[in-house]
Amino acid sequence: MVIEFLKFRNINTISPSNGVNSYRQRINFNGGTTNDKFESDSPNRYTSEFYLRKAIQTNPQIAKILGEVNIPVKLNMTELNILLNNHAADTREIAAGIVENLPFSLKNKVNEKAVSDAAYLHDIGKALIPDEILNKHGKLSPYETEIMHRHSLLSYELLKNSPIDKTTLNIIKNHHQNAKKTGYPFADKNFNADLNLQIVAMADKYSALTEKRAYKDPLDKETALTIIYNDVKEGKMHPLVFKALVNYTKKQELQQNPVR
Repeated sequence: MVIEFLKFRNINTISPSNGVNSYRQRINFNGGTTNDKFESDSPNRYTSEFYLRKAIQTNPQIAKILGEVNIPVKLNMTELNILLNNHAADTREIAAGIVENLPFSLKNKVNEKAVSDAAYLHDIGKALIPDEILNKHGKLSPYETEIMHRHSLLSYELLKNSPIDKTTLNIIKNHHQNAKKTGYPFADKNFNADLNLQIVAMADKYSALTEKRAYKDPLDKETALTIIYNDVKEGKMHPLVFKALVNYTKKQELQQNPVR
């Protein structure tokens, strides 16, 4: 059974990424949160059609990124709302589960608000990817793949002029990057796949693997975890982040199928 493979008898032999650091940005609510404060802090404020159209109008880089691959700027709010209600919400829940299951020494270093907000907002750039590519039945061509790979940059550009902090924006921009710098967008020598980024990247991948999409059926939990474990073995992801994901999925399974 694949799940037996994931008991971590050898997990400590995998060197953690040097990119994991002790950075933690603390959020100070100064004695409480009013309803207005809650609204101003909610990531939903950046997903409205009004906000996104204004971001497109005021940031010429968005049209430039799409123009480089001959794609017109067209906002698909229907697709965005589907994404937010499903994959984005799922990724945020998984990321929170990973954080909750980290050892204290790592959990204490997580910027939980940045992780939560980035997990929810990371794919909003897909609202600018043509539907025939985003929901294509079958493998993407190299040209279509190039277009799809721009969604993370588009997410970043839609949000970079907002009040969102730099930690959250960095996660959104680089959620398909890893400690080996083999993902996208391009990562220079100063790139750091820190703990916050790895949590969101792993949550995103697990959600994507286990959900049904136009081009694939959902994978079962064991298969999805095995795929991600290969990333750990290759040094792309921190083993303790992966262990936290596995522990989270075990707890979820127990909740869904309690022992009688």
